[in-house]
Amino acid sequence: MSLTLDTRTTDIPSATLTLDRFGPGFGAEVLGFDVAGASDAQIVALQAALVEHKVLVLRDQHLDDDAHIELGRRLGELTAGHPVHDSGDVAAEIYSLDSQDNGFADVWHTDVTFMRRPPLGSILRPVVLPPTGGDTNWADSQLAYESLSAPIRDLVDGLTAIHDGNREFGYYLEQRRGGQGNEWDGERVERLVPVEHPVVRVHPETGRKGLFVNPGFTSHIVGVSDAESRSILDLLYAHLTKPEHIVRHRWRLGDLVLWDNRSTAHYANRDYGTAHRVMHRITLRGDIPVGPRR
Repeated sequence: MSLTLDTRTTDIPSATLTLDRFGPGFGAEVLGFDVAGASDAQIVALQAALVEHKVLVLRDQHLDDDAHIELGRRLGELTAGHPVHDSGDVAAEIYSLDSQDNGFADVWHTDVTFMRRPPLGSILRPVVLPPTGGDTNWADSQLAYESLSAPIRDLVDGLTAIHDGNREFGYYLEQRRGGQGNEWDGERVERLVPVEHPVVRVHPETGRKGLFVNPGFTSHIVGVSDAESRSILDLLYAHLTKPEHIVRHRWRLGDLVLWDNRSTAHYANRDYGTAHRVMHRITLRGDIPVGPRR
């Protein structure tokens, strides 16, 4: 499949990407794309493909951290690697997930939703891979929303939920960072204040609705009882992660995967025992999530 983006409004000639789609819903491999030599038009086309297909795989890139960061800067404004985590001797834009330092992501989540302005998207590449295992799965939150029954869509359209990073990173921030996290949105993160986001997020570029709750960071739904909150969230999580809403990627060195954090959730399989796995991630600065108008 080829995707042509008309970029006349930006005075950049149009570019065509060749895509091998993962399925009818979402996800695609971008064939023949060279990050190091990509033109401005190809970068614009990559941005458009990311919004449309949500998860993009680029093979055989073999980037170092500097090239990884440079690609991110061409796609948008970068955040710190993480609001709280200290990834050691790497650039500030890099979040290093090292399995030897509890760097796992084996719970469904959307990146950094516990901040007021979560990332627009993420770009991930492997540095060290186990012999087998360690695949990553993505769920399409827009497909999941659209396949809910109409009465349930009507219900969740009007709900908001609390996202709380303390469950995952509160102890780390206090004990290992001494209450001094990284800079996020121009401010030093000294404590993780729970934030409220709509349960259904309207994508700022397409207007499509998608579920915007995740087991990693969503603590509860506002304005309902604890039992009702648990029941609604359990229903949404089970629906979000149905097989028809998921694509799965088997990593190899040289891979680069981009995903739209506004329309997906993801999960990294922790099935490789004591083998070593290191992934480097950067994130693009996003906007404040907005829900449907009622």
